Amino acid sequence: MKKTFIACGAALACLSAAHAQSNVQVTGLADAYVGSMKLAGQERTNQVGSGGMTTSWWGVQGTEDLGSGLKVGFNLGAFFRLDEGTPGRFNGDTFFARDANVWLGGNFGTVRLGRSMAPNFLPTILFNPFGDSFTVSPLVLHGNTPWPSFAQDYRTTAADTGWSNQITYTTPKFGGLTANVHYQFGEKAEANSKKNVAANLLYQQGALGLTAFIERAQVNNPSLALLPYTKQNWMLGGSYDLSVAKLFATYGQSKNRNSDTYEGKTFSLGVDVPVTKAGSIKAAFAQTKVEARAVNGGPLVFDGKRSTTSIGYDHNLSKRTDVYGVVMNDRVTGLKSGTSVIAGIRHRF
Repeated sequence: MKKTFIACGAALACLSAAHAQSNVQVTGLADAYVGSMKLAGQERTNQVGSGGMTTSWWGVQGTEDLGSGLKVGFNLGAFFRLDEGTPGRFNGDTFFARDANVWLGGNFGTVRLGRSMAPNFLPTILFNPFGDSFTVSPLVLHGNTPWPSFAQDYRTTAADTGWSNQITYTTPKFGGLTANVHYQFGEKAEANSKKNVAANLLYQQGALGLTAFIERAQVNNPSLALLPYTKQNWMLGGSYDLSVAKLFATYGQSKNRNSDTYEGKTFSLGVDVPVTKAGSIKAAFAQTKVEARAVNGGPLVFDGKRSTTSIGYDHNLSKRTDVYGVVMNDRVTGLKSGTSVIAGIRHRF
């Protein structure tokens, strides 16, 4: 009997140790704002909105230490609209559109399977002062949201900020440099060769940050419909922290590879200036020059520019909560300009 108690105690100790090496947590972010919105060529809308500085989301993530330097983990993340209490970024959005993946990591790097970030996402949000705001960040708006008042979509990003059905490999960090390689399967039997392929580089050493990405897309996300053409885009970016101000700059191009129907060139500039221990002034500008032709190299459909400028203030109330206010002006060739004003609160949990 004594030996039995000892054996049971040893087993419980092993189970307890194994449990201690695992970690599962609920996490997320809630962001809501009140604003008066008017993009170029559109009518003004007064509203309470969700995601002024960051798209609201919630999720569950976990890791387990397998020993010998190996770890395994998973991520499940869903967007929601805080103003309406509805799931997704828009009606019909994939439920776990932010994350739905499992990964294995070690000294070799990390391999991830499932839906996760597209290669454009981190280079875009880390190299502009308004981060991942789909409401007031000029660089994000030009790349990832439909342009105002046009039937044709002139956004420069090839296929969403998240890719489904993908394999992602992340290298170990080499002196501040990390690379990610992305491959998304099209998963259509009638077009098995259709796919998305891409890579990015992220470098941070002291005050200097550098980035680059390139994407070649034939699959739309999150709908997973096959694109009628091959679209590719690339971007280079840099940042430098002067302590009194952090500077940002990017330049990129986007085009339909198999036709002469579209070409876009985007540059952006930004600055983040700390004015108190808890707050900073942010300013950003992005301009995209578009040349769009009819099918098969026909006449120009649109030859013009979109220019967007945002200026705001962000104040930290705590490590997890901040309040913000932003004014944004949006201009598109041939359309009446629009100015938007928002004020909101963001809380991380």
